[in-house]
Amino acid sequence: MEEKWAKVIIHASAFFAPVLVPILFFLISSEESVKRISIQALLFQFVMWVLIGISVVLSFLLIGIPFLIIFGIMTFVVPIIGIFNALRETPWNYPIVGRWV
Repeated sequence: MEEKWAKVIIHASAFFAPVLVPILFFLISSEESVKRISIQALLFQFVMWVLIGISVVLSFLLIGIPFLIIFGIMTFVVPIIGIFNALRETPWNYPIVGRWV
């Protein structure tokens, strides 16, 4: 599969299979950039789940509600930005986890 479309599928998988698709592309792809994006996408989803979970717990104290809104929006907007950058074939890293990989 072409590298561009593999990246688009990995970014879009955040909406239908956020764990399965990045793991599969990491295992079957031989291209280093696709492997890097798949690990970043997987880490980003994991970090967002943890942050949203912490925000839910803190929302009982009312201080977590703004964080819950921000992290919820980030969970949907960041993969869309990744899709657009993959279609333009522009190098792009996920926020928060981009430098970890």
